[in-house]
Amino acid sequence: MDELGRKTVEEFKAANKTPVVLVMDNIRSMHNVGSVFRTADAFLLQGIILCGYTPVPPHRDIHKTALGATETVEWQYATTTMEAVKDLQEAGYKVMAVEQAVNSVRLDHFQPGTDQPLALVFGNEVSGVDGDVMKAVDGCIEIPQLGMKHSLNISVTTGIVVWDIFVKLQANH
Repeated sequence: MDELGRKTVEEFKAANKTPVVLVMDNIRSMHNVGSVFRTADAFLLQGIILCGYTPVPPHRDIHKTALGATETVEWQYATTTMEAVKDLQEAGYKVMAVEQAVNSVRLDHFQPGTDQPLALVFGNEVSGVDGDVMKAVDGCIEIPQLGMKHSLNISVTTGIVVWDIFVKLQANH
């Protein structure tokens, strides 16, 4: 394990972060929340905002999939996703929903700016990103899908989107 060069909690907290915040809009599954924490840890993201009835740490089911990432990744709770979106926009973030919607931008065509931090809103496992939140965000990113279901688990979606954006941001530095 030493050969992997893993950061300690202190090193993680002190490291320069990828300027991306993940916003969880009423996520039901604690396992999905834990998985999102692991993804945020893997790519040194700035943080996570857990909104509405999204489960929050500490809980053993979150911990089971987070594998300690709840100790490294900064997180906060917002009563509503709309509150989180407005606060992020006021703080200068570009806020993008990740959803299949009219006028969405395909993930492979989306180019994150290097001069503005980014927040990504991920929606409920069944109903997606709240309709009012969709009206408030700055845009929408979509993962093209060709099969019958046209839906991915939120933890899979988060991994795909974060990896793509991370690679694009790294290429611009």
